[in-house]
Amino acid sequence: MNLRARNNLIGWSFIVIAVIMICLFYFYPMIQALILSFQSGTGTNLTFVGFGNYQRLFSDTTFLTTLGNTFLFLIIQVPIMILLAIFISVLLNDKNLKLKGFFRTAIFLPAVTSLVAYSVIFKYLFGPEGLVNLFLLKLNFISDPIQWLSDPLWAKVTIIIAITWRWTGYNMIFYLSALQNIDNSIYEAARIDGASSFRQFTNITIPLLKPIILFTSITSTIGTLQLFDEVMNITKGGPGNSTMTMSQYIYNLSFRYTPDFGYAATVSYAIVILIVIFSVLQFKLAGDKK
Repeated sequence: MNLRARNNLIGWSFIVIAVIMICLFYFYPMIQALILSFQSGTGTNLTFVGFGNYQRLFSDTTFLTTLGNTFLFLIIQVPIMILLAIFISVLLNDKNLKLKGFFRTAIFLPAVTSLVAYSVIFKYLFGPEGLVNLFLLKLNFISDPIQWLSDPLWAKVTIIIAITWRWTGYNMIFYLSALQNIDNSIYEAARIDGASSFRQFTNITIPLLKPIILFTSITSTIGTLQLFDEVMNITKGGPGNSTMTMSQYIYNLSFRYTPDFGYAATVSYAIVILIVIFSVLQFKLAGDKK
């Protein structure tokens, strides 16, 4: 065996187990789910229906409602979260700021908090007699408690606040890391040329953060399209179906309604298709030709 073949064999020996595990627990379920999306029925009593499940999506009012809810969370929450993360990271990157470590840790902590735990806490905070209503009443901002969880509009607002609180710090870490890799001499040259802080932010910081903004936008879009835990634990998709997301609908199709695993797999692949479409659009809008 020559040296090149031996090196290849050694290399594959290190990764072969990981490759097998990825194929077994990642790609195999994906292929099985795709096959299942062309079938209908429960248990082992499955029948092939072709594209019938995909045609059913367009006439399924519940699916269309969950699609609209998910899009609403996407177009409102993701831009707010990205802008907040950039703004906070710029503030925390200031060399003159004291207790930077404390503030960075405090803002990042929600990202490592248990999804179920923080969802339950938010449910109590935004209850009719929760701390949020008590605080607003004390300040005389409202005269009657807001029905955060039983009003369709305010329920959506609650979900948006919850996921923004959790994931802003997570995205902030990426921006903070990128900001610390920008050479200070670039800002010094801009200041010598008379550029204001706002001009430096728009003409230097934002362009240099473009790859990170693209990355966080795509990952945040994927996360929002797969949103489940917060909705399930805070509002359970209610009131009515006003906050139900596509991921929760998949859960309901599989475990709460009469089980229809074929149609549930179809809805899951609808999410996959949407993720691909939005990812491509974001690459195009960012001008990335790769």
